[in-house]
Formats: sequence, structure tokens, C-alpha cells
Amino acid sequence: MTPYAQTIGRFKAAALAALAAGLLCAAGAADDPAQRLANPAQEARARHLFQQLRCVVCQNESIDDSQAEIAGDLRQIVRAQITAGRTDKQVIDYLVQRYGEFILLRPTLTPGNLALWLTPFLAVLLGGGYLWVKSRQPAVEDAGLSEEEQKALEEMGVADQDMLPPHSGLANAHGAVAIKH
Repeated sequence: MTPYAQTIGRFKAAALAALAAGLLCAAGAADDPAQRLANPAQEARARHLFQQLRCVVCQNESIDDSQAEIAGDLRQIVRAQITAGRTDKQVIDYLVQRYGEFILLRPTLTPGNLALWLTPFLAVLLGGGYLWVKSRQPAVEDAGLSEEEQKALEEMGVADQDMLPPHSGLANAHGAVAIKH
């Protein structure tokens, strides 16, 4: 192995170790040991629920990872509910009733949520379909000048409509400059 490859390997190992240490420190700082439940099985259930619930301030962090004060309050609520003998489903239902489905990191699949997630894709598909249909239609053909318009051009001394300068101010019989497609 070349010295360059060894240096890169050491750098990757050091970066990975620093990342792991940072994650462990953050996870440890998010919860006060004095607040933990005395029963290890109940604390494990609470930790499992913490990972499923969203911090309403941080939005994309679980309440287990969040440092926000509201996340600490939510952890206390979960622990109190578990201590009161509630099941995991009852605890989650209680929090959803109180904060709405937004509190779940993985929302349930309902028709409303499905519509919310599928609407952008449906809009892109409909827009693309519309553009495809429009691109398949034939272009409008130039009907040319009427006999009256042709006579007016000949009287002005212009034999061919295409020979007019683009902004000459000479208009057709209806007051608009003819544009050829």
C-alpha cells in the first residue's frame, strides 16, 4: 500500500471515530440520568418510543436526539404514561391526540397523507402529458393573404409579402402585421 493510501485510510478512520464520539456525546447529553425510569424494561420501552416521536421544535429530530426543552417535556410525558401502565399504542395515541400526527416521525398511511405525497408526482405527470399531447398536434398553417390584402400590397408597390421589412409599419388590411410561422 502506498503512503498516500495509508494516510487516506488513517484520515477516514479518524473521521469515523470523531463522528461516533460526537453522536455518543449528543445522545448522552439529550437525557438527564435522574429522569430515567428505575425499571430497565420500562426505560427501554420509553427509549424505543422516543425514537418514533418528532421534536415539535427541531422537526426532523426525534425527542431522544433533541436538546430542546419541549423534547425534554415530551420525554417526561412518555415516561409518566409508561409508569401509569399505558401500552406503547396508548402513549402514541395520547401524543397524537394532543399534538397531531405531525409528532410521528413515520406518519400513518391515510388517504389524506397519500394524497399529500402523491400530488406533486401527479402534477408532474399531468403537466408532462399535456405538453406531450400539445407537441403531437400539428402546427397552425399560414393561410396566406386574402385577395383584398394582396391587392393592397400590390397598390403599395410591394409584390411579395415576405419582402416587407419586419417593422416597416405596413400593415395588412385588418391592421396587424402578418407573421409567417
